[in-house]
Amino acid sequence: MIDLYTAATPNGHKVSIALEEMALPYTLKVLDLGKREQKTPEFLAICPNGRIPAIVDRDEDDFAVFESGAILIYLAEKTGQLLPRDAKGRSRVIQWLMFQMGGIGPMMGQANVFYRYFPEKLPSVIDRYQGESKRLFRVLDGQLMDHEYLAGDYSIADIANWAWVRTHRWSGVDMDDLPHLKRWRDQLRARPAVQRGILSPPSNMDLRVEDPDKARQFAENARLMLETGQSRQEGV
Repeated sequence: MIDLYTAATPNGHKVSIALEEMALPYTLKVLDLGKREQKTPEFLAICPNGRIPAIVDRDEDDFAVFESGAILIYLAEKTGQLLPRDAKGRSRVIQWLMFQMGGIGPMMGQANVFYRYFPEKLPSVIDRYQGESKRLFRVLDGQLMDHEYLAGDYSIADIANWAWVRTHRWSGVDMDDLPHLKRWRDQLRARPAVQRGILSPPSNMDLRVEDPDKARQFAENARLMLETGQSRQEGV
């Protein structure tokens, strides 16, 4: 049994989607980020960085894993799923996983902060992070032009990137001119395990249709967390 410490963010949903795809039993432990439950001594003993997600593998002497990319690799190796065993295939998947960890996530996360949460609007900063996010989207679109998935078969690389790409409207990044990325986004969204994963836990935002009142309240809650020192780079 896996204990999943999480919240309704892209990084959190990466792990819940993977658990659903791998059919691994897990217990959902949702942390209230606004109440700073991710900073309690109990959680810091599991994740020293004080960020979600983290897991505890009860079947492996309560082995704890933090950082979403590391969790995905751990689960893939544990089950033998969604990560090739040959060196080249494994490397391809990990390359695209790192693309998300080092690029898509940080750039979209900063776009969220300055476009949605930061009280002072800084156009040059917003343009910088939205522009870099869009550049990375074009990289994904180019890869998906000739490939059904990012790295051969469906893998943890697709899960990691999709969990962020699906939130593009919240970051203020348009993808109407990226047909291959849109095809892939919709293809993954149709997977039953993906649909279950993004409800573990559910977000109070429908990312396909923006409700101005809900968006305003969500942004205000995130702004309060920024003011108390909790960065909302995890997104929505």
